[in-house]
Amino acid sequence: MSGFDSLRGQFLIAGQRLRDENFYRTVVLMVEHSSEGAMGLVINRPSGISVSSALSEHFQLPETSDVVYVGGPVEPSALFILHNTPSLDETEAEIVPGLYVGSSARVFETVVRTSVEEEDSELKFRIYSGCAGWSAGQLEQELANGDWLQCPASCDIVLHEDPYHCWDAALQQVRDRFTVLPRSPVNPELN
Repeated sequence: MSGFDSLRGQFLIAGQRLRDENFYRTVVLMVEHSSEGAMGLVINRPSGISVSSALSEHFQLPETSDVVYVGGPVEPSALFILHNTPSLDETEAEIVPGLYVGSSARVFETVVRTSVEEEDSELKFRIYSGCAGWSAGQLEQELANGDWLQCPASCDIVLHEDPYHCWDAALQQVRDRFTVLPRSPVNPELN
């Protein structure tokens, strides 16, 4: 893969040119990216489906306020979990520091049960239904068209209490990285 820069661990922030309604004001965490294609999870679209309801065919879980997020339009019945616990599965690689993707049923059950049973647990997670996917070269073309802005992803934004804050926070990171001139104060006399 010489000459290829993977976007794994980056945020894609929907730009104003992006007209696909599936991605309006979304932030996508890039989970995989190679010359063969890419996969990510939309992190800021909570659904109305509870985690306990979504997992009811697999586990008996108490009802909580946790909801499943819409991870994207591809494979909507597939479930993915992001969590902040490195010790659950030795085969999991960090997406960004402190953030892992769980894929096994054991990880799903352990994460959800631990979060319910241990109220003071520092475990945080999000469950996603579906994902965003791109075929070989498709994402690179969308980036060249200006459809997406990008910046390094952070666990804090992915697991933020208010998912509607994510787009603004990620966009602010882009602005901060590319600001050439300092911002003008509201009152020029304070300058």
